[in-house]
Amino acid sequence: MPHFIVDCSQELLRIHDQASIIARVHRVANSTGLFEESDIKVRINPFETYAVGGGREDFIHTFAWIMQGRSVEQRAALSRAIVGELAEMFPSLPRIAVNIAEFERATYFNRAMM
Repeated sequence: MPHFIVDCSQELLRIHDQASIIARVHRVANSTGLFEESDIKVRINPFETYAVGGGREDFIHTFAWIMQGRSVEQRAALSRAIVGELAEMFPSLPRIAVNIAEFERATYFNRAMM
């Protein structure tokens, strides 16, 4: 925990490869101090087929899933930091977004908890 899933148009990987995007999202998430570095997980889903606004425009959208307990201000700052990092990487890309969702502590379970 947390999980950062980056959806993007395949064409963006001509500018920066998957490893560099993963490294930058990981670094910015870690820099917030909200998570243990060893817990941060980042994945990329590049899409060859997609529509944005009824057409074909490049995009990058990060879906973040974190354990509940952070304030609205902390979550908003995390979103801004990730968008800022991606905007630096892709300065001409207008469609960059992040949303943060929370795992409910009462219903979250993983193997280590067995």
